[in-house]
Amino acid sequence: MLLKDKVAVVTGGAKGIGRGIGLKFASEGCSVVVADILTSEGNQTVKELSEKGPEAMFVKCDHTDSRQVQDMAKKVISKYGKIDILVNNAGGFGPPNPFLNVTEEEWDKRIDLNLKGVFLCVKAVAPYMMEKRSGRIINISSIAAITAGPADIEYGSAKGGVLSLTINLCLELAPYNITVNAILPGGILTDMFRASSGVTLGENEEIDTVLHERMAKAVPLGRIGTPEDIAGAALFFASELSSFVTGDRIIVGGGLPLMAPH
Repeated sequence: MLLKDKVAVVTGGAKGIGRGIGLKFASEGCSVVVADILTSEGNQTVKELSEKGPEAMFVKCDHTDSRQVQDMAKKVISKYGKIDILVNNAGGFGPPNPFLNVTEEEWDKRIDLNLKGVFLCVKAVAPYMMEKRSGRIINISSIAAITAGPADIEYGSAKGGVLSLTINLCLELAPYNITVNAILPGGILTDMFRASSGVTLGENEEIDTVLHERMAKAVPLGRIGTPEDIAGAALFFASELSSFVTGDRIIVGGGLPLMAPH
C-alpha cells in the first residue's frame, strides 16, 4: 500500500473529485479526514471510506473561514497526532458570465472559495508538517488557469492564483521536506460540472449522455473525465513515487488543452 499509516485531509471531500481522491487514498491504507460544509454527504463518504480502508473522520469546515480551518486542523491533530497530506480540493464555479457582468461580490466570492481557502488551509496545516519535517500538499487548480474557456473568468483567475501559490510555497517549504504540487483537471463529471454546464436538454435526453457526447468531440482521448482520473494523479503526488517532485503540475484533461483530432 502506497499510503499505509498516513493521514490525509481532503477539503471538499464529501462529493465529486474530493470523494474520489478520498476513496483512492483509503484503498492505499490512508486515514482520510473529510473537511466539508456538507454534513450529510460528508458523513456518508466517511462511512464509505471506513469500509474501504482505515477509520475516517468528518469535520464540518468552511475552508474560507480562518477560525474554522484552524479548529479543523487541531481536531485532526488531536485524533491522529499528525497530518501527512493536505489536498486543497474545495472550490467552485458557476455558469459562464461575461467579464463586464461580473459583480464585485461575485469576484470576491470566487476568489475566497478557490484561492483564499487554499491559503488558509496551508497556513493552518503547514506548521504541523514543518514540525515533523515531512508532508505532501496537493492543490487542485484547473485547466481554466492556463486557457480561456467556458468557465467563469473569476474562477480561472483564482485557479491561476493557486498555481502561483503552489510555486511559491514549494520554495518556502522545501527545506522542511514538504512537497507542494498542483493538479489541473479538465472537464470532470461531477454534480458541479453538470449544474454549471449550461446544457439544454431535449426530450428524452440525459445530461450525462449529452456531456459525454460533447466532451468526446473536444477531448483528444474522446471522453469526459472522472473523479477517479484525478485521484490517480493525487495518489502520485501524495506517495513516495513523487518524493523528488515539487513545484510541479499535472494536467488531467485527456489531452486538453490540445484540440481533438477530426
